[in-house]
Amino acid sequence: MNSTAGDFLFFGAVISLLGYELGLRIKKRLKLPVFNPLLISIAIVMVFLSVFRIDYSSYLVSARYISYLLTPATVSLAVPLYRQFELLKKHSGAIAAGTLTGVLTTMVTVLLLSLIFGLNHQEYVTFLPKSITTAIAMGITEEMKGFVTITVASIVVTGIQGSIIAETVCRIFKITEPVARGLAIGASAHAMGTAKAMEIGEIEGAMSGLAIATSGLCTVVFASIFANFI
Repeated sequence: MNSTAGDFLFFGAVISLLGYELGLRIKKRLKLPVFNPLLISIAIVMVFLSVFRIDYSSYLVSARYISYLLTPATVSLAVPLYRQFELLKKHSGAIAAGTLTGVLTTMVTVLLLSLIFGLNHQEYVTFLPKSITTAIAMGITEEMKGFVTITVASIVVTGIQGSIIAETVCRIFKITEPVARGLAIGASAHAMGTAKAMEIGEIEGAMSGLAIATSGLCTVVFASIFANFI
């Protein structure tokens, strides 16, 4: 059945939240990083819409209430950062260098892969802001005339992958310093990674939240520069 938005006023929000809750329960029971609650909820929503043949536009309209929470949720990350303010001042130089390195690594990686796979300019700029929060990335992509929907998809994929492999990568490379772990996760996997960082520890969560803001600002500057390379 094809459905209109009016038929499902809060349907999208309800099915998304139920899917996420189910994902949390599965992760708690199985305790494996690959069972990310967000990934599970996305899969549940996709299957549900396909099985019942519900238009994506109808789902999107009814799920928009959740997206309203994105900005205040991002702003609320300032709370754990405030609690670690003394630590922030103590490691300000390392934090600035780590954030800048993370942003430049993302930009250079996107540039090299775009050259290897022969992406055109519009496709290339679409992926430049893939490692920052959606609220900032969408504006950057629009300004550079990229594909906003693809940017959002790449951000989701990046965040999910980052939250899944964060602890494993830190363990492999023996990254034990909480500040370094938090910055690395936040600079590469934005808000989704920050949720994982908060699970690891309060310092990691605070530094990851800081990395979201600083990486976003740096990306605004460097994206306009890197956009001229292809």
